[in-house]
Amino acid sequence: MLDNYATHKRALVQRWLLKHPRYHLHFTPTHASWLNQVERWFGLLTQRQIKRGNHPKVAALIHAIEDFITTHNESPKPLRWQKTADEILAAISRFADQTVKVHS
Repeated sequence: MLDNYATHKRALVQRWLLKHPRYHLHFTPTHASWLNQVERWFGLLTQRQIKRGNHPKVAALIHAIEDFITTHNESPKPLRWQKTADEILAAISRFADQTVKVHS
């Protein structure tokens, strides 16, 4: 399962996929809400725990990640959208308009 990023559509990747028919790519829709929330959670993990820590060994990194998960799960807070659906749709519309202008 992949995001809709253009890297996955390059000729080199497409040739590899043709040679390996067992692999099937499933692209998530652009701005897929659940995936954005998962990415945001990993961003919080990185920002609050991994970047600030000193992890001289893999075991220390694993322990830091497990501590973050334990602490986070003790008082979980849902990730909330900061924009309304109308604001998101307007941004998508602006992006689509700009893309059409570039490719016209």
